[in-house]
Amino acid sequence: MKYIIYILITFSSFGISAQNQTLFEQGNALYNEGKYAEAVDKYSAILKSKKHSANLYYNLANAHYKLNNIAPSIYYYEKALMLNPDDTEIKNNIAFARNMTIDAIDVIPDAGFSKIVKNTTNALTFDTWAKVSVALVFCFVILFLVYYFAYSTLTKRLTFVGSFAALFLVCVTLIFAFHRFNLDKKDNPAIVFVQETKVKSDPNLRSEEAFRLHEGTKVQVIDDYNDWKKIELADGKTGWVISDDIKLLKAF
Repeated sequence: MKYIIYILITFSSFGISAQNQTLFEQGNALYNEGKYAEAVDKYSAILKSKKHSANLYYNLANAHYKLNNIAPSIYYYEKALMLNPDDTEIKNNIAFARNMTIDAIDVIPDAGFSKIVKNTTNALTFDTWAKVSVALVFCFVILFLVYYFAYSTLTKRLTFVGSFAALFLVCVTLIFAFHRFNLDKKDNPAIVFVQETKVKSDPNLRSEEAFRLHEGTKVQVIDDYNDWKKIELADGKTGWVISDDIKLLKAF
């Protein structure tokens, strides 16, 4: 009976994949015909099956962009970029979509040591930093064993220095790995999905209005309380918005 269930699940997966591929091709055909709203429906139907890909988000964003849907186009470009961060076409298109937004937010630049640390940390993903650390641990073990069993004084000196250099680099890469992990954990971006939202100084409707944001603006969510989200802008401003006014990017 267990094998029959496995077979049924396998065939069901193949069926969903084939159906999604058909929907994707139909969406592409509709897009090429200029039927952008219909293309959105086809692409959205794939998302309902919990299947995600950079290509799907990219095409969905393109269709919304053609319909002048500012927030959805930026939202799906951002999601495509999260899955494929090195894609130049996504980067180019999201730049055009961002030009449709109203809010002009200045980014506070990093400087000095902080900039060096941030750039170095972001040079690799957490997984890559972890793999580098493991590789360096392996190098340390090999060098230390060579040092321990070597007879030559020169070999002992070189492997001793090399092993401790590898150990030092292990510590450095682990620091960068955990720093990247903490940055990724804190990173909780969202897109404003209403035409205009009033950002409050406290999480209640009667509190003072701090400023206003408009659709398509990207924010960082740093806290939540009941039906409110505390956001932070690239220029350092913070405030509270109603949860329904924004859409989290990491919600797949």
